[in-house]
Amino acid sequence: MDGEINNLVKLWLSILASLFYCYFLASKIPKVHATSGLELEPPSDEPYLSTSLQDFWGRRWNLMVTYLLRHTVYKPARSFFDNMLGSKWAPLAAVLAAFIVSGLMHELVFYYVTRVSPTWEVTWYFVLHGACVVVEFGVKRVFSGKAQLHWAVSTPLTVGFVVATAMWLFFPPVLRTGAVEKAIEECKVLLDFAKVLWKVNSFW
Repeated sequence: MDGEINNLVKLWLSILASLFYCYFLASKIPKVHATSGLELEPPSDEPYLSTSLQDFWGRRWNLMVTYLLRHTVYKPARSFFDNMLGSKWAPLAAVLAAFIVSGLMHELVFYYVTRVSPTWEVTWYFVLHGACVVVEFGVKRVFSGKAQLHWAVSTPLTVGFVVATAMWLFFPPVLRTGAVEKAIEECKVLLDFAKVLWKVNSFW
């Protein structure tokens, strides 16, 4: 029981850390631009307001990676599949290809951070979302111009699905490796070092 509680706490700490990075740091970027004059791209655009998975992944979440994947994977894959599948199905295959590449990239990053062989859960997380985005495209085509879900319904459903599937597939592989504990220890060391520096500066 204690182990399950500890795992749950670690999971929520990971989620909160991710939200802090995406929302709090994103809000500081305009201030950095105003004070330094540097032109910085925001990492996200209020993903908590997403009305669909297409909206979340395509226009709101991790904009820099989205831009890179669009130009390095999606567009070349769309051109490739256009000859094989036709213009109707090529975009859907290209979307799925972009999500698969994103999943493999995350597996590689996690491997370098944890030095643990991948379990492919993270890849399946992105494959699942890619498949769901493809289904969304199909549903929107069928119901184009007809009744649509109100944002007050679609937004909680979208964000809830992203968080629930992340808790199921995205976060557990990292938590099992002890990466969270390592990060906490490294933060403690950094804070201790900062305290020492502050004391030295105060002394002089």
